[in-house]
Amino acid sequence: MKAVRLKTEYLQDPLGIDIPHPRLFWTCEDGITQSAFQILAATDGRTVWDSGKVPSGSMHADYPNALASRQRVSWRVRLWDENDDPGAWSSEAFFEMGLLNASDWSALWIAGDYPVRKKQRYPVDCFRKVFSAGQVQKARLYLTACGLYEARLNGRRVGDALLTPGSTDYRKRIQYQVYDVTDLLRGGENAMTVELADGWYRGSNGGAGQTNTFGTQTKLLAQLELTLADGTTQTVCSDGSWAWSNDGPIRFADLKDGEIVDANREPSYSGSVRVVEEHAPLTASDNVPVLERERFAPVERITTPSGKTVLKYAQNLSGYVSFRVTAHKGQRVHITMGETLDDSGELTLRNIQCITKGRPSPLQELDYTCREGVNEYTPKFYYGGFQYAQVDTDVEFRTEDFTAVAVYSAFEETSKFECSNRLINQFYHNTLWSLKSNSTDVPTDCPTRERMGWTGDSQVFFNTASYLTDYAAFARKHVRDIFDRQWRSGRLPQIAPFANESPSINKMNGSVGWACAGVYIPYYFYQKYGDDRLLRAYYDNMLRYADFMIRRAGKWGGIFAKPMHLSHKNRKYAVNCGKSYGEWAEPNDVMAFHGIDFFIPHPEESTAYTYFTLKRVLEIASILGKPETPQLARIREYSEGAKRAYQELVTKDGYSLDTDRQAKLVRPLYMGLLTPEQEAFARKRLIAALDHYGWRLGTGFLSTPMILDVLAGLDISYAYRLLENEEMPGWLFMPKSGATTIWEAWEGNQKDKWIASLNHYSKGAVCEWLMNTMCGIRITGENHVTIAPKPGGDITFARASYWSICGNVTTSWERTENGYRLTVGIPANTTAEILLPDGTGRTVGAGQHRYEWK
Repeated sequence: MKAVRLKTEYLQDPLGIDIPHPRLFWTCEDGITQSAFQILAATDGRTVWDSGKVPSGSMHADYPNALASRQRVSWRVRLWDENDDPGAWSSEAFFEMGLLNASDWSALWIAGDYPVRKKQRYPVDCFRKVFSAGQVQKARLYLTACGLYEARLNGRRVGDALLTPGSTDYRKRIQYQVYDVTDLLRGGENAMTVELADGWYRGSNGGAGQTNTFGTQTKLLAQLELTLADGTTQTVCSDGSWAWSNDGPIRFADLKDGEIVDANREPSYSGSVRVVEEHAPLTASDNVPVLERERFAPVERITTPSGKTVLKYAQNLSGYVSFRVTAHKGQRVHITMGETLDDSGELTLRNIQCITKGRPSPLQELDYTCREGVNEYTPKFYYGGFQYAQVDTDVEFRTEDFTAVAVYSAFEETSKFECSNRLINQFYHNTLWSLKSNSTDVPTDCPTRERMGWTGDSQVFFNTASYLTDYAAFARKHVRDIFDRQWRSGRLPQIAPFANESPSINKMNGSVGWACAGVYIPYYFYQKYGDDRLLRAYYDNMLRYADFMIRRAGKWGGIFAKPMHLSHKNRKYAVNCGKSYGEWAEPNDVMAFHGIDFFIPHPEESTAYTYFTLKRVLEIASILGKPETPQLARIREYSEGAKRAYQELVTKDGYSLDTDRQAKLVRPLYMGLLTPEQEAFARKRLIAALDHYGWRLGTGFLSTPMILDVLAGLDISYAYRLLENEEMPGWLFMPKSGATTIWEAWEGNQKDKWIASLNHYSKGAVCEWLMNTMCGIRITGENHVTIAPKPGGDITFARASYWSICGNVTTSWERTENGYRLTVGIPANTTAEILLPDGTGRTVGAGQHRYEWK
């Protein structure tokens, strides 16, 4: 038996982490059961930890010793199998620590030497430091910014990460990156240059494109540490000796609006820098980097009715257009990127733009002035969402000279899915692409208009995301962003990190279903990865949020609150206070959005989520082995009280279960909110509601991920009937209409401008059901999975694979003349409970297993 796929903190050989006792992971190859492991770790060839033979089936271990800044640890694993026979040592993996103490930083923050006016936009800053060095044996560059940076050493780019240092609440913490730059340096004179743009710090942010979210002055921090061949060390730091100018080629750079570039310019570095202050703590990103990924040539060159040239790409994506043209000096290439054409066949940004004070946002434009000869251009400080690119230029060009480049956080894809329905397969593909498009260091809602970390979207989608990708490191960073923004009152945000929301939207923080992400995502993380560290780290924060929810119960909600007329004993626990999004984005003909919806408490959703979230806080306390306390007793009282209040609420006019609004029936059935009599009624009423709506989907953001689970609990045929419906509103209407990503609204770009993104992953959360129910793969414990596929509908076969925390799990079922046949693959050191639809079950170990049933 051998250990493979070694990772540290869910990352492959991470450089520059700051987790004190990082967790080391592996999976097993060959053999049946791991009976013991041994980890051998070394620094500079010296053993720093030998675990010895540890009798354990666990495929992870926490590094036990104290770690120093800059320490590099190489490690490998040896396993013993079920016969207590040792296997070969694994290949070697490593991790390297970043700068763990503030005192490790000797660099100074520097900025361009120019007066900053709040309403003015500025060219990209260009910094340079020339230095001499001896023969370099090892070199590390520690780099961050308030803004976005790109660094070069001797003209060669440092690393391949984009949009660094990433997005955080810069008032709370700033991420830094670490680069091995040994091969970029030479003995003698060297030059380090860094370009600095506005990014999330100072550039356009939020739906309205507001600027100066975190400050008006961008700044840079750089520390280059050299170990020379003679054993001496040298440090080159950002300080007052650096040269600066802002007369380089990038005249404007904005994450949302685009870039303006004059290729005829070169930075003069004729000015000096200013040494400035910054007091936010520096932290390692501990995350996968944002990288260039897939590349697409245009599939069509369109001449629009107005004579414009528009390039169409096969995939709607998040990224940018890169091009190579031969031109004369002064010729211009102007590119506008959008998701769709309007009814007349012209490119439009109507579905993704907000107009505030006459200013549209985002612009998604690239404006490039050519130099004589060959011009190659790739944006540095911009990304956008698009499938179409309008090219306005008098330069002769070939269609294939303009490439769409996908840009997103480079997590590993961990699942594959296929079934006999091609539209379901395309929907799965679309969901993966919407996940990619909305993962740029932050799980955004869309890569166009807002690009904000909406927590309602991230919590409903986590379970799908963690099937599709190795999502752990990315999600861990998001959870940290969520709690960075927690208020003293315990309230949790609708958006994380802070993104300059408008005052009206800012008041929606704390909305149930959105703010609850601070409880749900760590809880789901524990279930999927068996890692309780997020639960432990944020347990007290969750208690504070629980107290916030409790304080909101029983209060008057103001003049916009609808009356509930509850009994005195239940009124105390119902929630009719605070602004709430409610279900959000149901189909127009089910519940059209009205402006008043932003101001009312939505007592049905708010009371339901108060029960359900407090219940999960209690479950987390149990997982962590927390003793009963008066605070937990109070949480239990209000959770049970909210459930009783809900049971009375649905007997009142305006909240009755006798409704065709599917969400109002799915939610209480999924959450277990009803009395037995009410539950029996709601089940029948849900089927009637679906009959009345032609078995199309009528749910919004919160209940859509729940509905197939509810229907499968009634009769699996109901779930398949809804899933396979190709009409609008429905999942399959999107790919049937030619979509390559998931729409925000069931109606696509026919919805009003506020809910019309065509790349919005939330409704793709149904892919969790494809994996855990249609194909039946569920992680149910350490080194344990449950395989319980539920065939149905017109599907004749389905197969899936999932590289889980314990290895690659595969299932494949097909309909036969006599019933069904199932093939299951269980990885080494893993057991599985096989539950077949005929009611039989068995426990198996690693290997391939086949079953048939009628």
